[in-house]
Amino acid sequence: MPQTHPETRAEILLPTTDLRGDLPFFTRTLGMRLDMIYPADNPSVAVISGHGLRLRLDAEAATAPGLIRILRDDWATIADGKQELASPGGTRVELDELNPPLVMPKTEHAFVVRRLADQAPWVIGRAGMMYRDLVPSRLGGAMIASHIRVPDGKVPDMVHFHKVGFQLIFCLTGWVDVLYEDQGGIRRLHAGDCFIQPPTIRHRVLESGDGIEVLEIGVPAEHITEIDHDMTLPNGSVNPDREWDGQRFVHNIGATGSFAPFRIPGFEARDTTINANTKGVASVMVARPIRHDFSAKNPAPWTKHDGDILFTFVMSGEMTLEGEGKEPYRLSPGDAFVIPPGMATRYAETTPDLCLVEVALPGAFATTTL
Repeated sequence: MPQTHPETRAEILLPTTDLRGDLPFFTRTLGMRLDMIYPADNPSVAVISGHGLRLRLDAEAATAPGLIRILRDDWATIADGKQELASPGGTRVELDELNPPLVMPKTEHAFVVRRLADQAPWVIGRAGMMYRDLVPSRLGGAMIASHIRVPDGKVPDMVHFHKVGFQLIFCLTGWVDVLYEDQGGIRRLHAGDCFIQPPTIRHRVLESGDGIEVLEIGVPAEHITEIDHDMTLPNGSVNPDREWDGQRFVHNIGATGSFAPFRIPGFEARDTTINANTKGVASVMVARPIRHDFSAKNPAPWTKHDGDILFTFVMSGEMTLEGEGKEPYRLSPGDAFVIPPGMATRYAETTPDLCLVEVALPGAFATTTL
């Protein structure tokens, strides 16, 4: 005989000091429905449902008043457009947008240098991964840059997506396997490779090898991660030309790239195609010196840029970063820096193995050689 399962319901218990007044508030003002009420002669309990909630209003409940948040894109059509209300029985209600627009904070420009040797703390973040903050100020909330490690190579991940304007995953060491919506089977990222995760693309991290480290850039700094319980990956669809908010998924393989002259004289760079595939939202370049005699007597030239955000991470080698009005910084692998627009800087005393990851927003900007 097939097994049958008893019906299960969950309710949120809310106290009420005025059940009679609460009934029209929840049913008429908020558009919910009455499912149950008792006792008939002098009601003290009512069960009301709507907006994905099932509420139990109890005049005898010895609990604190509750707060309900109702999220709908047409929230202004409820309760005559009021965003905050209180029921006669004491329950507070807030109405807000289900899918609010992404807010891009104005960049608070600053010269930032973050060195691995300074022992910035590693903290446990999402899915047990270890995070090191590379730009503590977040430039006023405009961006977040994280150096990420996976301690044991296993990530207890679920299918999820990010409500974000731009997101880069650049593999520094090791490898990691990820599944992406509409991109077929497993994508393996090796050192020197990178992904662009367009806004809201569903994905899931599977596993990684020992010693995996990645650089993750997110714009803005604070953005929402949502779990998609309905999608299974791979989702049986391959559509490399699909766009999410005007951006295409990018899986750039470093070993296949070619180098061309960089914006700084004496350097060359590999274009990861991110500028083209994000329609100018951002660019990601891998840069290295063409010649290796950038000494104190013969440094690279001073330059300025007019972009909004210019972030650089040192993957290998060493260099001295000089900035107007600043003490020079000797940089090595794991170090990162941000150069604000209009500030003169130069890269000096580079080693032959120097390799930089440069992330710029927007993708197109001007560099002036001084």
